[in-house]
Amino acid sequence: MKTIDNPYLPLTPEIAARIMDAVGKDACITDPRKLESFSQDASEFRCTPDLVVEAVSADQVQALLRLANEYRFPVVPRGAGTGLTGGALPFWGGVVLSLARMNRILSIDRENLIAVVQPGVINMDLKRAAQNVGLYYPPDPASLDTCSLGGNAATNAAGPSCVKYGTTRDYVLGLEAVLPSGEKIKAGVQTRKGVVGYDLAHLLVGSEGTLCVITELTLKLIPNPPAIMTLVALFPRLAEAMRAVTAILGRGHIPCAMEFMDRRCLELVGDYMPFDGVQESGAFLLVEVDGVPEVIQREIEIIGEICLEFEAVNVLLAPDSHKRAQMWAVRKEVSLRIEHHFPLYIPEDIVVPMGRIAEFVEGLPRFEELYGMKIYSFGHAGDGNIHLNITGESRDIARRVEEGIADILQRVLAMGGTISGEHGIGMAKNRFLHMELSKESIRIQREIKKVFDPAMILNPGKIF
Repeated sequence: MKTIDNPYLPLTPEIAARIMDAVGKDACITDPRKLESFSQDASEFRCTPDLVVEAVSADQVQALLRLANEYRFPVVPRGAGTGLTGGALPFWGGVVLSLARMNRILSIDRENLIAVVQPGVINMDLKRAAQNVGLYYPPDPASLDTCSLGGNAATNAAGPSCVKYGTTRDYVLGLEAVLPSGEKIKAGVQTRKGVVGYDLAHLLVGSEGTLCVITELTLKLIPNPPAIMTLVALFPRLAEAMRAVTAILGRGHIPCAMEFMDRRCLELVGDYMPFDGVQESGAFLLVEVDGVPEVIQREIEIIGEICLEFEAVNVLLAPDSHKRAQMWAVRKEVSLRIEHHFPLYIPEDIVVPMGRIAEFVEGLPRFEELYGMKIYSFGHAGDGNIHLNITGESRDIARRVEEGIADILQRVLAMGGTISGEHGIGMAKNRFLHMELSKESIRIQREIKKVFDPAMILNPGKIF
């Protein structure tokens, strides 16, 4: 990905030696074979770093960024490398700063419902630790068993539980971060309220590693729900399923998850479902509610009745935790199967207003016909976040498909939606930024970047 227009100075052996002296030789990776493992994430991009620093302390992060300012080489923060937009890849080379070894849960405070963690802690590890003391950390990206909390914060990651519990930003009370200058700051609070000065913590959350390196997070926890129930509804068409979703929410029900898959997805994974009739259905809707057992029993029954009202051909309850886990495993397998079936695969994570989901979905065949693409749809129906898995039978039609994606995104924006619900911008979507944001908005955001990072050394080439 490097070009002759690279604005950064090369990482010379002399500079590399200075880095090793500052952070410790044991923290540095220079072997070309080992560097390759840091050249990719879950996107299609490939960018190889000149050097990797595996930090175990904020002091090392500070030392590295001070040298980056002195010698003007880029530094790219990296968590677990599960992102889908190339956000943790070194577009201009330089140093990848891996935070995976900063992976300690520093404390869980049951009395105040707070966890303090390092950025390399895996999402699922915090969930399990919290659950062991009767607490719950809701954000649940699809890669929750492999993604890091620092990466979740950097991208404001979400997941199925967003419909009821919100995104990562809603659980970040405060953080410790190292600025591009090498200075360390604390932002936010440890309380549920705090309005002293600008809300820097929530500005830094979602900034995709372009404004700071997060070295510690103070996260809100909530009591663990005592019970959870799962319902599956099969519909003849996706539009009816989406109308049922709108009706469920409009009548005052707030499930903790509402996931859907279209007919094409069911053709790929329906045979793995623990009940019959899935592959013949036009759409699959999974709804979960949590809370007091007696209350959610009646609520799940009412939701099932609403699904039948909107032409569901079958409504089923997951009778045990094993079948529930099996259904979630199948749901998370969908994108992998799609990717393996097609030489051209581009994931998009658009969001439209919930009341217009059905209208949007019904318009997808027109784009398929115009641009020769095939679209697989699944995602978080409860918040309008639709994962469009756009495929082609050959990479030769990539340019035409890209034109189709731009057309789809324009339709999303015309409906009052957004081009990305949870994946972020990174390198994959920065060419579309101008479609959603005005020139003045982009100018202001660029100026904010310059305030934090005047030397432009932290994660360059991302977002803008």
